[in-house]
Amino acid sequence: MRAWLSRLWVVLAICCASVSSAKALTHDLAVRIALGETSSRIAAMREAVDAGDGTAAVFLKQMGDGNVRVASGRAFIVQGQRAIDAVSGAVETLPSGAEEPVINNRMRREIAGALGALALFAPDRVERLAAAQAFAKSADASRLPLLERALAAEQDTQIRTLLDGVRAGLMLASPDRDKRLAAAELLARDGGPAAKSLLSARLSAEVEPDSQVRDAVRRAIARIDERLAWYERLGLAFAGVSLGSILLLAALGLAITYGLMGVINMAHGELMMVGAYATWLVQNAFRALAPQWFDAYLLAAVPVAFLAAAFTGAILERTVIRFLYGRPLETLLATWGISLILIQLARTLFGAQNVTVENPSWMSGGVTLAANLVLPWNRIMIIGFALAVLVGVGLVLARTRLGLFVRAATQNRTMARCVGVPTRKVDTLAFALGSGIAGLAGCALSQIGNVGPDLGQAYIIDSFMVVVLGGVGQLAGAVSAALGLGMVNKLIEGLSGPVIAKIVVLLFIVGFIQKRPQGLFALRGRSAEA
Repeated sequence: MRAWLSRLWVVLAICCASVSSAKALTHDLAVRIALGETSSRIAAMREAVDAGDGTAAVFLKQMGDGNVRVASGRAFIVQGQRAIDAVSGAVETLPSGAEEPVINNRMRREIAGALGALALFAPDRVERLAAAQAFAKSADASRLPLLERALAAEQDTQIRTLLDGVRAGLMLASPDRDKRLAAAELLARDGGPAAKSLLSARLSAEVEPDSQVRDAVRRAIARIDERLAWYERLGLAFAGVSLGSILLLAALGLAITYGLMGVINMAHGELMMVGAYATWLVQNAFRALAPQWFDAYLLAAVPVAFLAAAFTGAILERTVIRFLYGRPLETLLATWGISLILIQLARTLFGAQNVTVENPSWMSGGVTLAANLVLPWNRIMIIGFALAVLVGVGLVLARTRLGLFVRAATQNRTMARCVGVPTRKVDTLAFALGSGIAGLAGCALSQIGNVGPDLGQAYIIDSFMVVVLGGVGQLAGAVSAALGLGMVNKLIEGLSGPVIAKIVVLLFIVGFIQKRPQGLFALRGRSAEA
């Protein structure tokens, strides 16, 4: 049964290849590939490959496996006691005196290379892409006709771009001056760092004797450098927006607890850590209980992280913060102590080592805009998530009863209590809201780095800087400050390194606050009550 299925597969493969191939394998070509001197056999094999012959791929694979015989001027593929005509696919009786081709090491290497090249015409896109990537590493000028045929048949943009680059590289080494000029133009238009390396190798007169071609190469390199510089600027801008979105997420909760309520909460970073560990626990629960739904764990982790941090913040407000309103120094010291307790609690429960939160498959990889610019999906998603959280917080504060009560208590606490606003309950809910947003920040941070007990320590100072620079109690100020600090930080970091960038940003904020203590946007808060 297995032998019959094997014969059927070979027959179908030959028939399908013969129909789809632009130039089917002939008896003469098959015999020349199978018999004769190694050099002439390799030349015949390349002739079949350059024609993009699909039937040849089946024939070469069977020859490499030792299943080919030659008799009466025809090549056969032997399957058990029967023989299949290598050209027509007809099942026949193998003629007597059939000769088996000799396959030496050189022929095996050539067969492997030929099969890789013929995979450029495979129906499966993944197989063609792998073949194109392998072809790019080993192609020489003799394979240019094959490449032209593959480009004429290829519809996939990514594969076409790769093959175009290979073609330009082969044309650059052509003895034809016009082809070399055309190759320089092609590489200048679409090339990246690899194309620049190819062009740079032809700048010397020993390699490229034609001065006009060398001038074209120099112009092409200049155009590539200019394009790469623009992509680097775009990448820097994206990195700045990405950092700004992370700072915004970290600072939004603080904009409520400190900006609106006037509470200096040094445990804000640890509330972010609570959200990150909640995300890790949800991930592990999905992996253990519902592995088939693992990619959806992040959707469940978002509300869990919010509720875990909000609950922790509500307990913190009820047991400590409530008794320290109006006493900023005591609040600072108390919340700093609480942050140490939360860090030690995390070390006790989860260990001192960092834990890894895995990205869902739909957040893996990135968008490739150029050879030197890839936008990671996890960063793109965090930017979108930060915008969604910002809109949600704005709507809560501007359109809900809780938001109305928070704004009333912020502007005039005594009057708000007189008109029936339950200020104590509002304090708890507002602090829980700010803490929950910190949990969302921790959930987002878990997607770009490891989760550990000290996670929040890296962001607490930056969060306070964002709130103070933007203006106490102003969400618009927090957005402007977060994005501005992110962009400035990345710009200086690219010039002088991360440490100098932190110092320069801190000095800038200190100088700015000296000139404008209210920040970018001013808002009447509790400290300004009459």
